[in-house]
Amino acid sequence: MIETLDRDAARVDDGLSAAGLLASIRAARDVENAAAVRQLDLAARWADLHPPESIHSAASFTIPGCEHEEPIAGPGTPLVAEFCIAELGAVLGMSTTSAKRLVGHALELRHRLPRLWTGVQSGAVPAWRARSVAETTIHASPALTVEAAAFVDAQVAAVAGRIGPAQLDRLVAEAIKRYDLADADPTDDPEDGWQYVDPRHATLHGEDVHYAGTMRFEAELDIADALDLDRALAHGAATLKALGSEASLDVRRSAALGDLARTQTALDLFAQGGRVAREAADEGGRVAREERAGVSRPDLPHAREVVLHAHFNATATSGGPVLEATGRLEDGQRLVLLDQVKDWCTDTRTKVTLRPVIDLNTELATPAYEPTTRIREAVILRDRTCVFPWCTRSARRCDLDHVVPFDAGGPTSTSNLAPLCRTHHRLKTHSSWHYETTAPGTYDWTSPHGHRFRRDPTGTRAIDTGPPPDIPRPRRR
Repeated sequence: MIETLDRDAARVDDGLSAAGLLASIRAARDVENAAAVRQLDLAARWADLHPPESIHSAASFTIPGCEHEEPIAGPGTPLVAEFCIAELGAVLGMSTTSAKRLVGHALELRHRLPRLWTGVQSGAVPAWRARSVAETTIHASPALTVEAAAFVDAQVAAVAGRIGPAQLDRLVAEAIKRYDLADADPTDDPEDGWQYVDPRHATLHGEDVHYAGTMRFEAELDIADALDLDRALAHGAATLKALGSEASLDVRRSAALGDLARTQTALDLFAQGGRVAREAADEGGRVAREERAGVSRPDLPHAREVVLHAHFNATATSGGPVLEATGRLEDGQRLVLLDQVKDWCTDTRTKVTLRPVIDLNTELATPAYEPTTRIREAVILRDRTCVFPWCTRSARRCDLDHVVPFDAGGPTSTSNLAPLCRTHHRLKTHSSWHYETTAPGTYDWTSPHGHRFRRDPTGTRAIDTGPPPDIPRPRRR
């Protein structure tokens, strides 16, 4: 082993020994840490230059599924103008959300964790460790008061650079308890707490998608419900086997669970007076097979109608276009297999909707202000995401913006429409950010301080056009 290391070291052609290489990489890390500290300091100073103004609300994080928003740092930190965050993120090559997090960490450290901030400035604590502490204290639930944050700061500073995530969580929990920030929780009672806890749940882990195209569904059921479900899945698995399925028992049980859900949905629709129209050609054979197995319900309506936005590359052949075996789903940009889509489309209780193919090279327009469904779909398929620099929000959840305003003569056409998420749509409307279309799907943005960025189907890059113009420094109000 030692001989192998010596032989590999001899191949290094820069004259550095093994000790020299270690010293060099350590020096490079020190430079990286110093640059990260400098970036935190400058982010805090950028926030100082941009307090909220009359047209700018304070920067905050939108909480998915909730109506409220969360400040970018804890109580006691100064407010920051919302729109200044986007320019900082664009210059740094990161999303607006990541820029909010950077500024929030800098303000949290400087104002609520001053001892840790001092350690960062002196180089005793790496910036990334300090930011992990700030992230925890900002998003603690319930929110940490200034006094509670000071307690965490004092404890962390005593072990600067040596504390791990588990220790940090325990410190935050201790601060919450020490300062009576949490409401009494009867479930914490060591003897009777179980009486206040109902462990039943049914949870879809949608963020964890396997490459095979599966998701994990986890449930905790009442004993009787669990036994009934187990018997139903056993019956469903046996039915699938009788219909000719050669899949394993586990796979058939999994498929039976999905079929059980669709059957229940169909029964609900049937009870509400729903009706189903069957196609005679393909339906006859299926009905016969299901009747032989004792599971046919031809009177049931379709259990679901799912519109899948799947994208596959096609190769032209003499026999017609041939789709590649793998593609992607718009939702989450997940991998999808062509065979999977075929299986979904052949399910007996799923209504399949085929939308017309749109040629993205064709110019579509309408004299009205609101785009037609076909125009909207073409723009979404062309741009995929919000077209603000570095933003990755799905275009299907964005507003369609007229690049040249409609009231200024801009047409409602695919060449003059672009998807912008609500945050960046407001920014474009109410700030001095502006952009123009240079080619279909290509947009050149200019920030308030003159920095320019090009967003095209390949992503975002800065446009080097020399130093930006000298913009007057904003004043505090």
